[in-house]
Amino acid sequence: MNTPSSPRWRRRKSARPDEIRDAALELFVERGFAATRMDDVAARAGVSKGTVYLYFETKEALLRSVVEDLVEPALARAESRAASHGGSSAELLRELIRMWWHTVSGSRLSGLPKLMVSEARNFPELARYFAEHVVRRTRALFEGVIRRGVERGEFSPRLDVEAGARLAMAPLVYASIWQHSLACCGDEDFDPERFVTAHLELFIAGITCKEAK
Repeated sequence: MNTPSSPRWRRRKSARPDEIRDAALELFVERGFAATRMDDVAARAGVSKGTVYLYFETKEALLRSVVEDLVEPALARAESRAASHGGSSAELLRELIRMWWHTVSGSRLSGLPKLMVSEARNFPELARYFAEHVVRRTRALFEGVIRRGVERGEFSPRLDVEAGARLAMAPLVYASIWQHSLACCGDEDFDPERFVTAHLELFIAGITCKEAK
């Protein structure tokens, strides 16, 4: 029997916010934000409803916690990597796109893009929060790398930097949404890694300055 002083009990207690957050994210993606109740989150996490409220006052707080504790630290690491990178802009862009893919689509966060797209009009405040803290920050990161490449003569001088950043992100978001929607209809041929590799090769070849090759 576990007592409050046992190591397992202490580990379990310290892990509770993560377990609750993971359970909430799973349910938000499966059922939608509006249809998920705090009781459902408690049941999925294996804790009491009171325990959920001890850490998170509302469902909105739960979703914000996903962004603050899981997404923003990953973005900070990517920004730090971009600032310290000494190689070519194409190499950096490849690295950052793969970092984004494995952080979001290859993890428990993979359902987040689909959740935000489907719930944006129903919960505009949450959508604005996500746009400000995740979408715009990610786009600014890609814009910085692409602008650097243009200024160094690595990427085409005719390139629209802002549009280029959106184009770098769009296939990644599409693939994440696909995995949690139409992929369930039996698209066994969809290979995410192959998809990302093809996107990287096509996109970077398209923006690279011909004289820089």
